[in-house]
Order: sequence, then structure tokens, then C-alpha cells
Amino acid sequence: MRHTMLKDVLLCGAMAGALLAAPTIHAAEATAATAKDATTASTDGTLEEILVFANREQADSGKLRASNTVDIMSATELEHTAVHNVAEALGLLPGVTVSNTGQSVAGGIDGASRGEGMLVAIRGMNSEFAVDLMNGVEVAQGLPYSRSVQLDLLPPSGLQTIVVNKTLDASMSGDAISGTVDFRTPTAFDFTNPLHISVQGGARLESRARDYGETGLGGNTAAEIASQFGRDRQFGVYVSGYYDKRHFTNSEMAGVDAAHNDGGWGFAVSSTSNGATNPAGTDPTSNLRQTGISVGVSDGSTERYGGNLSLDWRPDDTTAIFLRGSFARENAVQNSTLSQIISTNKSWNQLASGLYGLSVDKYRTSVWYETNPERADLSTIQLGGEKKLGNLTLTPTVFFSAANNDRPNHIEASARNDQYSSSARFPSGIAGMGSNDGYPVPVFSPGMYDALNNSATALWARRAGQLTQQGSHQDKYGAKMDGQYDMADNGPLSFIKAGVKFVESDRAVTNRDWTNPYFSALGYPNSTWSSLGIANGYYSSVYPGRYNWSVPKVNQQTLLDYFYKLQTASSFDTCNGNYVDNMNCNTLKGREQVTSAYVMGDLQFGQVEVIPGIRFEHTDIHNTFWQLDSSGKTVGHWENSSTTYNEPLPSVLVNWRPDNDTVYRASVSQSYTRPALVQLGASSSVSISADTGVKTITQGNPNLKPIESTNLDMSGEWHNSQGGMASTAVYYKRLSNYLFDNGSSLVNPFSTTSDLVSISQPKNGGNGNVYGIELAFRQKFDTILTGWLSDFSIGGNLTRQWSMVDTGIKGLDEQPIQNAPGWLANATLSYAVGGFSADITYNHTGSYLAYYDYLGQGGSWDNLWVRPTNRLDLHVGYKFDNGVAVDGSVSNLTGDYTYWSHIGHNSLTLSNIVDSGTTALMTVKYTY
Repeated sequence: MRHTMLKDVLLCGAMAGALLAAPTIHAAEATAATAKDATTASTDGTLEEILVFANREQADSGKLRASNTVDIMSATELEHTAVHNVAEALGLLPGVTVSNTGQSVAGGIDGASRGEGMLVAIRGMNSEFAVDLMNGVEVAQGLPYSRSVQLDLLPPSGLQTIVVNKTLDASMSGDAISGTVDFRTPTAFDFTNPLHISVQGGARLESRARDYGETGLGGNTAAEIASQFGRDRQFGVYVSGYYDKRHFTNSEMAGVDAAHNDGGWGFAVSSTSNGATNPAGTDPTSNLRQTGISVGVSDGSTERYGGNLSLDWRPDDTTAIFLRGSFARENAVQNSTLSQIISTNKSWNQLASGLYGLSVDKYRTSVWYETNPERADLSTIQLGGEKKLGNLTLTPTVFFSAANNDRPNHIEASARNDQYSSSARFPSGIAGMGSNDGYPVPVFSPGMYDALNNSATALWARRAGQLTQQGSHQDKYGAKMDGQYDMADNGPLSFIKAGVKFVESDRAVTNRDWTNPYFSALGYPNSTWSSLGIANGYYSSVYPGRYNWSVPKVNQQTLLDYFYKLQTASSFDTCNGNYVDNMNCNTLKGREQVTSAYVMGDLQFGQVEVIPGIRFEHTDIHNTFWQLDSSGKTVGHWENSSTTYNEPLPSVLVNWRPDNDTVYRASVSQSYTRPALVQLGASSSVSISADTGVKTITQGNPNLKPIESTNLDMSGEWHNSQGGMASTAVYYKRLSNYLFDNGSSLVNPFSTTSDLVSISQPKNGGNGNVYGIELAFRQKFDTILTGWLSDFSIGGNLTRQWSMVDTGIKGLDEQPIQNAPGWLANATLSYAVGGFSADITYNHTGSYLAYYDYLGQGGSWDNLWVRPTNRLDLHVGYKFDNGVAVDGSVSNLTGDYTYWSHIGHNSLTLSNIVDSGTTALMTVKYTY
């Protein structure tokens, strides 16, 4: 590291003090205080009641008492994490995978180069297989092509407790094959004192930005107030708010993107002269060569703000009424500038063996610039209550949630040396690039190096911008009524519980595109980014420590000014030359209505508890999309499609508690996941081949089936009297009708052709199996060891998981499921004495498959895999007697790469790599 961590932490500490003292402090989110006793559980033993667990001991007690298999992250653990957002914090729990990019977001290396976690997956399933809740109510899903919730908009300081339900009973939503994640916020009654106030200020520093000569500074502020009032303290008010901003400047090497987008790869040896065929008996991944790369810098910022509200009225012991609200907003600015070496001319020359050897004959040098702005928000509000009428308890709730995920003014532009003539390309004659620790080693001629190193003045400006605007929105609202009747006699039936729920979701997705002509055609011949004022200085090194040529800093506003100045009506080209089609062709509107009912019981047979139940969910989905005319001469029109699902979902949970410190659980349940709306009702397009006359219709498929799963789970949990716990769980999921995440493209694409008509649409795959084992432990030493050693504690978890699914695509019939690492591990060593605490945490995420057949070779050898990541974090804190607490954290102490994907399971020849360095955090908090 160029800057020592001690210097970084001290600098953050000085900034944090200044922020805390500033009179313009932003409102900020709640921090943990003394919470409701975690031994309080809902009547049926599950964790449906909204409880806040202030510390690890309370969380462990709540986990032990739960009737289903859960993992809980307490308020203290959230305070002691050294992470960017709540998604990364969840990665410390067993069986939880955090990914920093995905097909359904601004995927690939663009998403990963922000350097923070985005999506969360549970137990070997993709993020779409989980349901995200806020205080027990489903939240809206704003991503345009997915049912996932992008969790990077939630900072770790904004929540008090997170409960991950890994097994479900009949009272829980059934469309959650992997489980649910419940984010819980406190109420005024979760604090001991009638008045609670806290404020905090914080600062951050990012080391990779410092390597580029940028400040890498950021900060956060937070505040909360909770009050109980009234004659008997029957009223409670809790309000919190937060503001958080980080500035990043990260490195990226996009070898996979160069291969996928620019043809920057080839077989070193081919059995055909066009280089298209890998020789028989040769492993394709060992025969790969990188022939072009993109290397660059991604800079920008993420700004997050929001808060939580809770109003409670408890007029008597039998009545409770509440109003809960939350809001989270993220504004992201991201600009990526990439130096490119592109193999424009390749040939394969015959060898003595009769095979053909690769030769890269000519290269082009260019610079590519694109923005990845994002505006995302998530809001929830719910009004509900609880009324006890003798043995009957009724809990009605009405709720609303809204989510937006917009990508405004995404603009792309480039400059290249061969803009005016292909003869300007650089001759080569090499057989691809070498490799150094997985990083490609380009071979430069002096002219190539000078062109890249002085690209703002040496390369010709190409197009006057291509602009894309994307918007995605969902509103989700509904009501539910639950009732529980507690039996008064001494029979085995403890209670009967039943409920109904109705949820309606409305969503709209739009995507529109404008492309301007070349600068040379618009009155700016022989222009460079420097002469146009688009370039605004240089980063002296495009990738510090690896690639040492410079790359220009782009003035985004100047580029946008040129775009809008030179934009014409003909620039609008989303689909074709027709204005109406261009407005509507990438628009999808959908309405989803889910009606559900359940009944369940609780039977007690001594130390054994049996919870049988059945849930039924009926879904109606109506999509509206634009269908283009096949000739292109007539404007298209709106079309509609409908889909209906009926899912009976039985479940049985069995718990044996031989003593107060032990529980053994077993469960079997049925659950499902509905397809994303874009797969059911994607806009329909038509094309006709000029050679064959075949008409190809590409469209969604309203007949897609939901993915269904039979879930088996067995677990055991043991606590000892010395502050220790251990748990183990084994699980198995049998999937049918598999669908995979393919972003905006068709999932499991399938084509049928007859009578000169070819229909391309998604279809369900076959069956699949997911299974694994989770181990977790925690032990304090205060009653075991003596002296200073008694102040230590240790903890950790280990997950091993396997998966195999049939995608239904030839050559991809038996594949691992997406985003499912074989190994997950966490280990924590903690020390606490007096007000001082320290934690060092290690996180390991094993390799996993992210994308099937990424290069389109019709098999599995070119699947995109993500390499294992390791992160070592440090937290140090001190709580003074006067209510002041100081915490410092360093994330990724060893400076390991943040993200590394590659083509082929065992090859690093074609790789994407992100280096975001180390982050130092410091907060100062005062609690009254």
C-alpha cells in the first residue's frame, strides 16, 4: 500500500471529529441501543414479531428459540462491520453469498468496478430466489429485468437487526425458494429509557483513489431520537435519518469484455483456416489466446440518504397499533475510461502439423468512455396492529412499497487511431498476448504506446455520443390479516393460526436510445478529445502497479453539451427510424396480483413440537408490451399477455428441545419462484432474412412455468453455560422448471422453425439439485480462561454447497447453478475489556459460475466463472462513560482484488479484474 493504514485511520478520525461538530449535520439513521429482551418470542416460536436484537448474545438466544432455521445479525455486529453497505454485512452469515455485479443490473465489470457488494444470495440460489422484507413486509423490486432487490442502497448503519429465514412455515410468503431476508428497524419501546437520542459523524478514505492521486474521501452523518410518553408510556415515537457518501477511483482490466465485445480472443491453434474450430482432443481453455484488452479507471461517487419512522400506541395490554415507514435513496455517479488495444485483423496460417496457427496482423488503439449513472430508491410504509380477544389474537396490516431503479443519461463515446483509414492500424504479426499472474502483457510498437499514452491528442474523436435512458419502477401494495387461537386445554394442540393476504404490484420499464453521427460529419473534422475540450487532464497511470501509460480524464458535461447540441430527430434510434416505435419498443408494463391463504397448527408432544401447515397462492399476471411490424413500414402496436399460477404449498416443521440449551430441527416444505415479468411479456420484434426469407419472431413467453422446489432441512443447535454456541444444518432442494438469470436477454432461449417462421422465446429448463452443509460456532473465554486471555472470543462459520441444474439448452444440460460458490467461510477473533473492543474478521467466497456460454460457443467450456475472493477486515472501538463511542475500521487490509471473472473454470487467459484497494472508516457517536 502506498499510504499506511495508520495514517489513513488518523486522517479519517480528524474528519469524523469535524463532521460531528459541524452545525449542518445531516439527519442520520438509527444506531443500536439496549433492545427488547431477545428471549421474547412470538407465540408460535417463530421470529415474525418485529424484535430488535441489540447484541450477539440476544441474537443467539432468539435464534435458539425460533421454530424455523434462522440466522440473525445483531445491532452490535452491524456497528462492528468494516463494509460499504448492508449487502456486504450479510456476507458474514453462514450460507450467504454477496456479489458485486450481475446480469440483471448494470452488469459485468461496470457494476463490479464500483467496488462494493450489490446482490445477496442464500444457500446456493441466485438472489431472485429470496424475498426481501422490511419489518416483515415484502418490499418492491425496482430492477428492470429481475425480481432481485439491489441492496447496496442500504448502508450498514441504517438497520438494527437482520433476520435470514432459511426455512419457511405456512404463514410466510411461498415465493422464496432460498428463504427471506427481513430488515428490522427499532421502535421507541426497544429502548430502556423513555428518551433516547444519538448522533454520529464519520469519515472514510479509499486507498485506490489515493493511488490515482485523488482524495478518496467520504463521510457520513446520522441521528436518531426515540421517546415513550403518555400517562403509562403508552405512546412511542422513533425517528432516524442518515446521510452517507463515498468517492471511489478503481482500476479495471477488461479482458473478458474485450473478448466478448471486440473479438479480442482466438484459438492459438485451429483445425480450420478461419480459426473457428478448436482441434479435436484439445482442451479449448488451454488453447485460448488474448488478442485485445481494455484497461482503465472507474471513478465516481455513491450518495445514500434516508431514514426510518415508527409510531406506536399501546392503550392496554391487549391492544397495539403501529405505523412503520422507511426510505432509502442512492444516487450513483460512475465514469469509466478504458484504453483499448483491439485486434482488427487476425489470420490463421498453416503449420507443419496441418493445423493453423494464430497471427494478430493489425491492431487499433482507442479510448472508450461510458457513464453508469444510477438513481435507486426504496420506500415502505405499513399500518397495522394487534388485538387480543381472550384466546384469539388478530393482527391486521395494510402496506405499501415503491422502488425505482433509473439509469439516466448513460452516454458513450470513443476516440481511435483508425477513424479515417484502416491503413492507420498498427501492424503486428504476434500470436496473441502473454500473461503475468493472470494479467495480459501487451506487446507494443512505439507508435501504439505513444498513441495510448497521448490519446487525448493522438487519437481521432469518433461519434458525438450515444445516449441511453432507462427507467424502472414498481409499486407494491396490499393487506393481510392473521389470526391465532391459543388452546386453553392441556391437549397436544397448542394453537391454530390462519391468515389471508392480497398483494398487487404495478411496474413499468422503459429503455430509449439516441445515436449521433461522427464528429467529422457534423463540422468537426480531424478533431481530438483535447481539441474539442472533452479531455480534461490525465491519470498518469491507467492501472497503477500494472500498466503505466496514461489515460485522459473526461469532462462529462462537455461531452453531454456536444451531444445535445448535435442531436437531431434522426438520432433517435431505439429500434428503427420510426418515432413511435422508438418511444415504445422497449417498454414493458405489468400488473401482478397475488392472493394467498394459509392455515397451520402447533402441536406439543412433551419436548417435541410439530408445526404442520398448508399455504395456497394464486397469481394473475397481465403484461402490456409493444409489437413491431414485420415490414418496418408501419408502426407497431400494443399487445397483451396473461399468466396464471396456482401453487399449493404444504410444510411440516418438527423441533425437539431436550433441554433449554439444545434444539434439533427438521422440516419439509414446498416453495416456488415466479419468472421475471420481462421473460413473460418481453416486447415482440420481427426480422426477415434477406437470404432465406425466414421470418424470426423474438418475444416473451407467457406460458413459462414457475420454478418449483421441494425443500428438506435438518439442523441442530447447542449452547453452553460458558457463553458458547454451535450449530450445524444440512439442506437439500429439488428444483423443477429451472430458469436462469440472463438479464435483459431471453432466459433459456429456445427457437422453433416451421414454414419459414422461426419463433425465439424463453422456455423452462429441466430439474436441478441444490444441497449443502453449514457449520457455525461462537465461544467467549471469560469463564474459561484467566487473565487477559479471558477477554477474547472467537467465532466462525463454514458452508459447503453443491448444485446441478438442467438449463434445457443443448450443451448446457448439466451445469452448476449461477452464483453458488462451493465454499463460504467467515472467522472472527474479538477482544473486549472495559470500553475497548477489537475485532478482526476474515471472509472467503469460493469460485462460482456467473454466466452460461458467455462467448456463445454452444457449450459449457466458455462459461464465465468468478475467482475466489478473500477479505481481511479490522475494527477497533472504545465506548466512554459519558456516552461517546469512537470506532475505526479497515476493510480489505491485504488489498486483494475485489472481483476477478474469467472464461473457463480453470483458465485465467481471458479475465476481468477489479482492484478497489482498501477502505478506512472512522465514526464518532454520542448517545444520550
